Amino acid sequence: MKKIFEIALGILAAIGGFVDIGDIVFNVAAGATFQYQLLWAVVIGVGAIITYSEMCGRVAVVSQRAAFDAVRERLGFGVGLVALFAGQLVNLMTLAAEIGGIALALQLLAGLPFRALLLLAVVAIALVIWVLPFEWIERVFGYVGLTMLVFAVGAIKLHPAWGEVARGFVPGVDTGDLAVYGYFVVGLIGAAMVPYEVYFYSSGAIEERWTPKDLGVNKANAIIGYSLGGLLSFALMITAGTLFFPRGITPESLGSAALGAEVPLGQLGVLLALVGILFAVGGAAIDTAFSGAYNVAQFFGWEWGKYRKPAEAPRFTLAWIVMLVLGFLIVVTGVDPILVTEYSVIFSVVALPLTYVPILLVANDRAYMGRYANGWVANLFGCAYLVVILVIAVAAIPLMILSNMGQG
Repeated sequence: MKKIFEIALGILAAIGGFVDIGDIVFNVAAGATFQYQLLWAVVIGVGAIITYSEMCGRVAVVSQRAAFDAVRERLGFGVGLVALFAGQLVNLMTLAAEIGGIALALQLLAGLPFRALLLLAVVAIALVIWVLPFEWIERVFGYVGLTMLVFAVGAIKLHPAWGEVARGFVPGVDTGDLAVYGYFVVGLIGAAMVPYEVYFYSSGAIEERWTPKDLGVNKANAIIGYSLGGLLSFALMITAGTLFFPRGITPESLGSAALGAEVPLGQLGVLLALVGILFAVGGAAIDTAFSGAYNVAQFFGWEWGKYRKPAEAPRFTLAWIVMLVLGFLIVVTGVDPILVTEYSVIFSVVALPLTYVPILLVANDRAYMGRYANGWVANLFGCAYLVVILVIAVAAIPLMILSNMGQG
Protein backbone atom coordinates (compact mmCIF):
# COMPACT_ATOMS: atom_id res chain seq x y z
CA MET A 1 0.00 0.00 0.00
CA LYS A 2 2.88 2.37 0.75
CA LYS A 3 4.25 1.98 -2.80
CA ILE A 4 0.80 2.49 -4.30
CA PHE A 5 0.39 5.66 -2.25
CA GLU A 6 3.82 6.95 -3.34
CA ILE A 7 2.97 6.27 -6.99
CA ALA A 8 -0.39 8.00 -6.64
CA LEU A 9 1.23 11.06 -5.06
CA GLY A 10 3.89 11.19 -7.73
CA ILE A 11 1.37 10.83 -10.53
CA LEU A 12 -0.79 13.62 -9.16
CA ALA A 13 2.22 15.88 -8.76
CA ALA A 14 3.36 15.12 -12.32
CA ILE A 15 -0.09 15.87 -13.75
CA GLY A 16 -0.37 19.17 -11.95
CA GLY A 17 3.19 20.23 -12.75
CA PHE A 18 3.52 19.10 -16.36
CA VAL A 19 1.53 21.85 -18.04
CA ASP A 20 3.33 25.18 -17.62
CA ILE A 21 2.94 28.48 -19.45
CA GLY A 22 4.91 27.20 -22.45
CA ASP A 23 2.54 24.26 -22.91
CA ILE A 24 -0.50 26.50 -22.49
CA VAL A 25 0.70 29.12 -25.00
CA PHE A 26 1.85 26.70 -27.71
CA ASN A 27 -0.99 24.17 -27.42
CA VAL A 28 -3.70 26.82 -27.50
CA ALA A 29 -2.03 28.73 -30.37
CA ALA A 30 -1.46 25.49 -32.32
CA GLY A 31 -5.10 24.50 -31.92
CA ALA A 32 -6.30 27.93 -33.02
CA THR A 33 -3.99 27.89 -36.06
CA PHE A 34 -4.06 24.26 -37.22
CA GLN A 35 -7.03 22.83 -35.31
CA TYR A 36 -6.11 19.20 -34.44
CA GLN A 37 -3.34 18.64 -36.99
CA LEU A 38 -0.47 18.86 -34.48
CA LEU A 39 -1.64 16.46 -31.78
CA TRP A 40 1.06 14.04 -32.99
CA ALA A 41 3.78 16.52 -31.98
CA VAL A 42 2.53 16.46 -28.39
CA VAL A 43 2.80 12.65 -28.42
CA ILE A 44 6.47 12.91 -29.44
CA GLY A 45 7.19 15.51 -26.77
CA VAL A 46 5.50 13.50 -24.03
CA GLY A 47 7.28 10.30 -25.09
CA ALA A 48 10.63 12.06 -25.00
CA ILE A 49 10.14 13.60 -21.55
CA ILE A 50 9.00 10.23 -20.20
CA THR A 51 12.10 8.52 -21.61
CA TYR A 52 14.62 11.02 -20.30
CA SER A 53 12.90 11.68 -16.97
CA GLU A 54 12.99 7.96 -16.24
CA MET A 55 16.72 7.96 -17.08
CA CYS A 56 17.37 10.97 -14.86
CA GLY A 57 15.46 9.45 -11.98
CA ARG A 58 17.29 6.13 -12.40
CA VAL A 59 20.69 7.82 -12.47
CA ALA A 60 19.83 9.74 -9.31
CA VAL A 61 18.47 6.69 -7.49
CA VAL A 62 21.41 4.43 -8.33
CA SER A 63 24.24 6.95 -7.89
CA GLN A 64 22.57 9.12 -5.23
CA ARG A 65 23.65 12.04 -7.40
CA ALA A 66 21.26 14.27 -9.32
CA ALA A 67 21.57 14.37 -13.10
CA PHE A 68 23.62 17.57 -13.30
CA ASP A 69 25.93 16.35 -10.55
CA ALA A 70 26.50 13.08 -12.41
CA VAL A 71 27.13 14.88 -15.72
CA ARG A 72 29.72 17.11 -14.07
CA GLU A 73 31.50 14.17 -12.45
CA ARG A 74 31.50 11.75 -15.38
CA LEU A 75 31.92 14.07 -18.38
CA GLY A 76 34.26 16.67 -16.95
CA PHE A 77 34.43 20.37 -16.21
CA GLY A 78 34.28 21.61 -19.81
CA VAL A 79 31.13 19.74 -20.84
CA GLY A 80 29.56 20.51 -17.50
CA LEU A 81 30.31 24.24 -17.79
CA VAL A 82 28.76 24.50 -21.26
CA ALA A 83 25.69 22.59 -20.08
CA LEU A 84 25.49 24.80 -16.97
CA PHE A 85 25.63 28.04 -18.95
CA ALA A 86 23.02 26.91 -21.47
CA GLY A 87 20.78 25.44 -18.79
CA GLN A 88 20.88 28.54 -16.61
CA LEU A 89 20.12 30.88 -19.50
CA VAL A 90 17.09 28.81 -20.47
CA ASN A 91 16.01 28.43 -16.83
CA LEU A 92 16.12 32.19 -16.35
CA MET A 93 14.05 32.91 -19.44
CA THR A 94 11.57 30.20 -18.46
CA LEU A 95 11.31 31.53 -14.91
CA ALA A 96 10.64 35.07 -16.17
CA ALA A 97 7.85 33.70 -18.37
CA GLU A 98 6.34 31.72 -15.47
CA ILE A 99 6.41 34.76 -13.15
CA GLY A 100 4.67 36.80 -15.83
CA GLY A 101 2.12 34.01 -16.25
CA ILE A 102 1.33 34.00 -12.52
CA ALA A 103 0.77 37.77 -12.60
CA LEU A 104 -1.48 37.47 -15.67
CA ALA A 105 -3.59 34.77 -14.00
CA LEU A 106 -3.86 36.87 -10.82
CA GLN A 107 -4.84 39.91 -12.87
CA LEU A 108 -7.65 37.96 -14.54
CA LEU A 109 -8.84 36.77 -11.12
CA ALA A 110 -8.44 40.03 -9.17
CA GLY A 111 -8.18 42.85 -11.71
CA LEU A 112 -5.23 44.52 -9.95
CA PRO A 113 -2.29 46.32 -11.65
CA PHE A 114 0.02 43.92 -13.46
CA ARG A 115 3.34 45.16 -12.06
CA ALA A 116 2.07 45.06 -8.49
CA LEU A 117 1.00 41.48 -9.08
CA LEU A 118 4.47 40.65 -10.45
CA LEU A 119 5.97 41.71 -7.13
CA LEU A 120 3.29 39.80 -5.24
CA ALA A 121 3.99 36.70 -7.33
CA VAL A 122 7.74 36.74 -6.60
CA VAL A 123 7.25 37.39 -2.88
CA ALA A 124 4.63 34.63 -2.64
CA ILE A 125 6.89 32.13 -4.43
CA ALA A 126 9.81 33.01 -2.15
CA LEU A 127 7.68 32.59 0.97
CA VAL A 128 6.32 29.24 -0.20
CA ILE A 129 9.82 27.95 -0.96
CA TRP A 130 11.15 29.21 2.38
CA VAL A 131 8.33 27.92 4.58
CA LEU A 132 6.89 24.73 3.06
CA PRO A 133 8.68 21.36 3.02
CA PHE A 134 9.59 19.95 -0.39
CA GLU A 135 6.87 17.31 -0.46
CA TRP A 136 4.16 19.84 0.41
CA ILE A 137 5.28 22.26 -2.27
CA GLU A 138 5.10 19.43 -4.79
CA ARG A 139 1.71 18.19 -3.64
CA VAL A 140 -0.13 21.47 -3.03
CA PHE A 141 0.74 22.91 -6.44
CA GLY A 142 0.29 19.55 -8.13
CA TYR A 143 -3.12 18.85 -6.62
CA VAL A 144 -4.62 22.31 -7.08
CA GLY A 145 -3.15 22.42 -10.59
CA LEU A 146 -5.37 19.43 -11.32
CA THR A 147 -8.29 21.83 -11.64
CA MET A 148 -6.93 22.30 -15.18
CA LEU A 149 -8.72 19.04 -15.92
CA VAL A 150 -11.68 21.35 -16.49
CA PHE A 151 -10.21 21.78 -19.99
CA ALA A 152 -10.63 18.06 -20.60
CA VAL A 153 -14.29 18.29 -19.55
CA GLY A 154 -14.70 21.38 -21.70
CA ALA A 155 -13.12 19.69 -24.72
CA ILE A 156 -15.65 16.85 -24.49
CA LYS A 157 -18.62 19.16 -23.98
CA LEU A 158 -17.65 21.21 -27.05
CA HIS A 159 -18.34 18.08 -29.15
CA PRO A 160 -15.38 18.21 -31.56
CA ALA A 161 -15.35 16.10 -34.72
CA TRP A 162 -13.64 13.10 -33.17
CA GLY A 163 -12.69 11.66 -36.55
CA GLU A 164 -10.71 14.84 -37.27
CA VAL A 165 -9.19 14.66 -33.79
CA ALA A 166 -8.04 11.10 -34.44
CA ARG A 167 -6.44 12.15 -37.74
CA GLY A 168 -4.44 14.75 -35.81
CA PHE A 169 -2.39 11.97 -34.23
CA VAL A 170 -1.01 11.06 -37.66
CA PRO A 171 1.66 13.47 -39.01
CA GLY A 172 0.49 15.35 -42.07
CA VAL A 173 0.52 18.85 -43.52
CA ASP A 174 -2.75 20.34 -44.74
CA THR A 175 -1.48 23.88 -44.98
CA GLY A 176 0.68 25.76 -47.44
CA ASP A 177 2.67 27.62 -44.79
CA LEU A 178 5.27 25.02 -43.91
CA ALA A 179 7.40 27.46 -41.88
CA VAL A 180 4.55 28.22 -39.47
CA TYR A 181 3.66 24.53 -39.26
CA GLY A 182 7.28 23.64 -38.50
CA TYR A 183 7.55 26.44 -35.91
CA PHE A 184 4.64 25.00 -33.95
CA VAL A 185 6.02 21.45 -34.20
CA VAL A 186 9.27 22.70 -32.68
CA GLY A 187 7.43 24.70 -30.03
CA LEU A 188 5.12 21.88 -28.96
CA ILE A 189 7.93 19.34 -28.61
CA GLY A 190 10.18 21.90 -26.92
CA ALA A 191 7.49 22.99 -24.46
CA ALA A 192 7.10 19.38 -23.33
CA MET A 193 10.87 18.95 -22.86
CA VAL A 194 12.09 22.16 -21.22
CA PRO A 195 15.33 21.26 -19.38
CA TYR A 196 14.22 22.29 -15.90
CA GLU A 197 11.82 19.34 -15.81
CA VAL A 198 14.48 16.63 -15.88
CA TYR A 199 16.90 18.50 -13.61
CA PHE A 200 14.17 19.11 -11.07
CA TYR A 201 12.89 15.55 -11.37
CA SER A 202 16.28 13.96 -10.66
CA SER A 203 17.07 16.35 -7.82
CA GLY A 204 13.63 15.64 -6.39
CA ALA A 205 14.50 11.94 -6.27
CA ILE A 206 17.42 12.84 -4.00
CA GLU A 207 15.25 15.20 -1.94
CA GLU A 208 12.77 12.38 -1.34
CA ARG A 209 15.58 9.92 -0.55
CA TRP A 210 14.69 7.33 -3.15
CA THR A 211 16.77 4.13 -3.26
CA PRO A 212 17.02 1.35 -5.89
CA LYS A 213 13.91 -0.12 -4.27
CA ASP A 214 12.04 2.90 -5.64
CA LEU A 215 12.96 2.34 -9.29
CA GLY A 216 9.47 1.00 -9.93
CA VAL A 217 7.99 4.17 -8.43
CA ASN A 218 10.31 6.23 -10.62
CA LYS A 219 9.17 4.44 -13.78
CA ALA A 220 5.48 4.61 -12.85
CA ASN A 221 5.67 8.32 -12.06
CA ALA A 222 7.43 9.08 -15.34
CA ILE A 223 5.19 6.97 -17.58
CA ILE A 224 1.77 7.44 -16.02
CA GLY A 225 2.23 10.92 -14.61
CA TYR A 226 3.62 12.56 -17.74
CA SER A 227 1.15 10.68 -19.94
CA LEU A 228 -1.77 12.04 -17.96
CA GLY A 229 -0.14 15.45 -18.01
CA GLY A 230 0.04 15.10 -21.78
CA LEU A 231 -3.72 14.57 -21.84
CA LEU A 232 -4.07 18.12 -20.52
CA SER A 233 -2.05 19.31 -23.51
CA PHE A 234 -4.37 17.38 -25.83
CA ALA A 235 -7.37 18.97 -24.10
CA LEU A 236 -5.98 22.47 -24.54
CA MET A 237 -5.34 21.95 -28.26
CA ILE A 238 -8.69 20.25 -28.90
CA THR A 239 -10.53 23.01 -27.03
CA ALA A 240 -8.76 25.74 -29.01
CA GLY A 241 -9.21 23.83 -32.26
CA THR A 242 -12.94 23.48 -31.68
CA LEU A 243 -13.61 26.95 -30.29
CA PHE A 244 -11.11 29.30 -31.97
CA PHE A 245 -10.10 27.69 -35.28
CA PRO A 246 -13.53 27.77 -37.01
CA ARG A 247 -13.95 31.43 -36.00
CA GLY A 248 -10.48 32.53 -37.07
CA ILE A 249 -9.67 33.76 -33.54
CA THR A 250 -6.01 34.19 -32.62
CA PRO A 251 -5.65 33.84 -28.82
CA GLU A 252 -3.24 36.43 -27.47
CA SER A 253 -3.49 36.01 -23.69
CA LEU A 254 -4.11 33.51 -20.91
CA GLY A 255 -7.63 34.91 -20.74
CA SER A 256 -8.25 33.59 -24.24
CA ALA A 257 -7.17 30.14 -23.11
CA ALA A 258 -9.59 30.29 -20.16
CA LEU A 259 -12.47 30.94 -22.58
CA GLY A 260 -12.09 27.33 -23.64
CA ALA A 261 -13.56 26.36 -20.28
CA GLU A 262 -16.03 29.24 -19.97
CA VAL A 263 -17.95 28.58 -23.20
CA PRO A 264 -18.99 25.00 -22.36
CA LEU A 265 -19.02 25.29 -18.53
CA GLY A 266 -19.84 28.90 -17.67
CA GLN A 267 -18.34 31.05 -14.94
CA LEU A 268 -17.43 28.09 -12.76
CA GLY A 269 -15.45 26.66 -15.67
CA VAL A 270 -13.42 29.82 -16.22
CA LEU A 271 -12.78 30.17 -12.47
CA LEU A 272 -11.49 26.60 -12.22
CA ALA A 273 -9.42 27.12 -15.36
CA LEU A 274 -7.76 30.26 -14.00
CA VAL A 275 -7.06 28.66 -10.61
CA GLY A 276 -5.58 25.64 -12.36
CA ILE A 277 -3.42 27.85 -14.58
CA LEU A 278 -2.29 29.88 -11.55
CA PHE A 279 -1.15 26.83 -9.58
CA ALA A 280 0.26 24.93 -12.55
CA VAL A 281 2.33 27.93 -13.64
CA GLY A 282 3.20 28.72 -10.01
CA GLY A 283 4.44 25.18 -9.48
CA ALA A 284 6.49 25.41 -12.67
CA ALA A 285 8.03 28.69 -11.45
CA ILE A 286 9.10 27.02 -8.21
CA ASP A 287 10.48 24.02 -10.11
CA THR A 288 12.44 26.34 -12.41
CA ALA A 289 13.89 28.42 -9.57
CA PHE A 290 14.90 25.21 -7.79
CA SER A 291 16.35 23.78 -11.00
CA GLY A 292 18.61 26.82 -11.43
CA ALA A 293 19.78 26.58 -7.82
CA TYR A 294 20.26 22.81 -8.06
CA ASN A 295 22.40 23.13 -11.19
CA VAL A 296 24.75 25.76 -9.76
CA ALA A 297 25.10 24.04 -6.40
CA GLN A 298 25.70 20.62 -7.92
CA PHE A 299 28.24 21.94 -10.41
CA PHE A 300 30.32 23.72 -7.78
CA GLY A 301 29.89 21.06 -5.08
CA TRP A 302 27.91 23.21 -2.65
CA GLU A 303 25.53 21.86 -0.04
CA TRP A 304 22.08 21.82 -1.55
CA GLY A 305 18.55 20.56 -0.96
CA LYS A 306 15.24 21.82 0.35
CA TYR A 307 15.45 19.25 3.15
CA ARG A 308 18.33 21.31 4.55
CA LYS A 309 17.58 24.50 6.47
CA PRO A 310 18.59 27.72 4.68
CA ALA A 311 21.47 28.24 7.12
CA GLU A 312 22.79 24.75 6.32
CA ALA A 313 22.89 25.42 2.56
CA PRO A 314 23.27 29.22 2.31
CA ARG A 315 24.68 29.34 -1.23
CA PHE A 316 21.89 27.10 -2.52
CA THR A 317 19.35 29.37 -0.82
CA LEU A 318 21.00 32.46 -2.28
CA ALA A 319 20.99 30.84 -5.74
CA TRP A 320 17.20 30.38 -5.89
CA ILE A 321 16.65 33.86 -4.46
CA VAL A 322 18.89 35.35 -7.17
CA MET A 323 17.00 33.34 -9.82
CA LEU A 324 13.70 34.80 -8.62
CA VAL A 325 15.05 38.35 -8.51
CA LEU A 326 16.54 38.12 -12.02
CA GLY A 327 13.36 36.58 -13.41
CA PHE A 328 11.35 39.41 -11.87
CA LEU A 329 13.70 42.07 -13.27
CA ILE A 330 13.30 40.67 -16.79
CA VAL A 331 9.53 40.70 -16.85
CA VAL A 332 9.01 43.93 -14.82
CA THR A 333 10.58 45.86 -17.72
CA GLY A 334 7.21 45.60 -19.42
CA VAL A 335 8.08 42.91 -21.94
CA ASP A 336 5.07 40.79 -22.92
CA PRO A 337 5.14 37.55 -20.84
CA ILE A 338 3.66 35.62 -23.76
CA LEU A 339 6.51 36.83 -25.99
CA VAL A 340 9.03 35.85 -23.30
CA THR A 341 7.37 32.44 -23.16
CA GLU A 342 7.79 31.87 -26.88
CA TYR A 343 11.42 32.95 -26.83
CA SER A 344 12.15 30.81 -23.76
CA VAL A 345 10.68 27.69 -25.39
CA ILE A 346 12.47 28.20 -28.72
CA PHE A 347 15.85 28.90 -27.10
CA SER A 348 15.36 25.95 -24.75
CA VAL A 349 14.98 23.80 -27.88
CA VAL A 350 18.37 25.03 -29.12
CA ALA A 351 19.89 24.00 -25.78
CA LEU A 352 18.16 20.61 -25.56
CA PRO A 353 21.14 18.58 -26.89
CA LEU A 354 23.33 20.02 -24.12
CA THR A 355 20.85 18.65 -21.60
CA TYR A 356 19.86 15.30 -23.05
CA VAL A 357 23.05 14.03 -24.73
CA PRO A 358 24.99 14.00 -21.42
CA ILE A 359 22.08 12.30 -19.66
CA LEU A 360 22.02 9.52 -22.27
CA LEU A 361 25.79 9.06 -21.98
CA VAL A 362 25.74 8.82 -18.18
CA ALA A 363 22.76 6.43 -18.20
CA ASN A 364 24.79 4.14 -20.50
CA ASP A 365 27.95 4.25 -18.37
CA ARG A 366 28.10 0.74 -16.88
CA ALA A 367 31.09 1.65 -14.73
CA TYR A 368 28.83 4.22 -13.10
CA MET A 369 25.40 2.60 -13.31
CA GLY A 370 26.30 -1.10 -13.09
CA ARG A 371 23.36 -3.38 -13.84
CA TYR A 372 21.02 -0.39 -13.83
CA ALA A 373 22.54 1.09 -17.00
CA ASN A 374 20.30 1.53 -20.04
CA GLY A 375 19.08 -1.63 -21.72
CA TRP A 376 18.26 -1.92 -25.40
CA VAL A 377 14.70 -0.64 -24.98
CA ALA A 378 15.79 2.51 -23.15
CA ASN A 379 18.53 3.10 -25.71
CA LEU A 380 16.16 2.53 -28.63
CA PHE A 381 13.78 5.19 -27.40
CA GLY A 382 16.58 7.41 -26.10
CA CYS A 383 18.42 7.43 -29.45
CA ALA A 384 15.23 7.87 -31.47
CA TYR A 385 14.18 10.86 -29.42
CA LEU A 386 17.74 12.19 -29.51
CA VAL A 387 17.52 12.34 -33.32
CA VAL A 388 14.31 14.36 -32.95
CA ILE A 389 16.00 16.64 -30.40
CA LEU A 390 18.95 17.30 -32.72
CA VAL A 391 16.70 18.02 -35.70
CA ILE A 392 14.47 20.51 -33.89
CA ALA A 393 17.48 22.14 -32.21
CA VAL A 394 18.97 22.89 -35.63
CA ALA A 395 15.62 24.00 -37.10
CA ALA A 396 14.36 26.14 -34.20
CA ILE A 397 15.95 29.53 -34.95
CA PRO A 398 15.52 29.38 -38.76
CA LEU A 399 11.84 28.46 -38.35
CA MET A 400 11.33 31.22 -35.79
CA ILE A 401 12.70 33.75 -38.31
CA LEU A 402 11.00 32.34 -41.42
CA SER A 403 7.60 32.07 -39.71
CA ASN A 404 7.85 35.44 -37.94
CA MET A 405 7.37 33.55 -34.65
CA GLY A 406 4.38 31.67 -35.98
CA GLN A 407 2.63 34.73 -37.42
CA GLY A 408 3.38 33.85 -41.04
